[in-house]
Amino acid sequence: MIKVAIVGGTGYTGVELLRLLVNHPQVQIQTVTSRTEAGKNVTDLFPNLRGHLDLKFTKPENLTNNDIVFFATPNGIAMQDTPSLLESGVKVIDLAADFRIKDVAVWEKWYGMKHNCPNLLEEAVYGLPELNRAKIAKANLIANPGCYPTAVLLGFLPLVEAGIVDLNDLIADVKSGVSGAGRKANISALMSETGESFKAYNVAGHRHWPEICQSLNASTGKQVDLTFVPHLLPMIRGIEATLYSKTLRSIPLTEIQDIFIQRYQDEPFVDVLPLNSYPETRNVRGANICQLAIHQSNNRLVILSVIDNLVKGAAGQAIQNMNIMNNLPETTGLTNVALAP
Repeated sequence: MIKVAIVGGTGYTGVELLRLLVNHPQVQIQTVTSRTEAGKNVTDLFPNLRGHLDLKFTKPENLTNNDIVFFATPNGIAMQDTPSLLESGVKVIDLAADFRIKDVAVWEKWYGMKHNCPNLLEEAVYGLPELNRAKIAKANLIANPGCYPTAVLLGFLPLVEAGIVDLNDLIADVKSGVSGAGRKANISALMSETGESFKAYNVAGHRHWPEICQSLNASTGKQVDLTFVPHLLPMIRGIEATLYSKTLRSIPLTEIQDIFIQRYQDEPFVDVLPLNSYPETRNVRGANICQLAIHQSNNRLVILSVIDNLVKGAAGQAIQNMNIMNNLPETTGLTNVALAP
């Protein structure tokens, strides 16, 4: 059994890890931490786990008796404890952004704090299995991708890898449910503020932009020019990314479809829909799936990408990475069907 700890078990990604891990046949959850809820039963805060988990929240101490520690914490927390955990032989999967960006100056610019262990940035593996599976299998430290980058990268990667689109004209118009903002008191996330409303935010620059560009640049060996605009939707879960690009030559849409099918034919968690389909966030709600569909509008390709931001965009992908790191079938514990309606 894989002994795991979840640091930051009171947030949305933390409880999503618990929801998925309690049914994982090869996992023993040993520790769930919370500085504010220490001593309370986990099921008192999350009654949906009654009958599945009998643990109390503890303070984040004595984590070295685990095989893997998941950090479901705000940015800047994982990097404080990761060096000592790695030295003790414990593997780390960080669901925040502490290890996603390789350039420490870029990271410190976008996250507004000094990095505690920049020497680990090169060692950390960016945990998008569809891109870095072989590296993940050998890794001790995983930087779990952001939710927006997951949806955007899975839609753009087949095109940029094939070298058929203009890298100076990539556009990502992406919408997320409010759970992407985390489980904290925030007026802008109240139902009366978000209900029956729809808005863009951080148009001048979102901290997921350099993360997306880093992977696209590495995949092409060139610098991409990406316009990325996030939006907030009045729903709890889900991300829909509408991605635009121009082809360098005239290519039949059926050929583009074949590129996507071949790229993802062996990927258990990427579903390429028939041409001109319209994926919906409810198609993937609660499941570790990305659905993709290819369209064309005038001279632009339009790729539609949907994920559940808490599953394929966070906790599910983290478990997928854990499975790969432990030489388990990648789908172990992740075969649940999406909720409908």
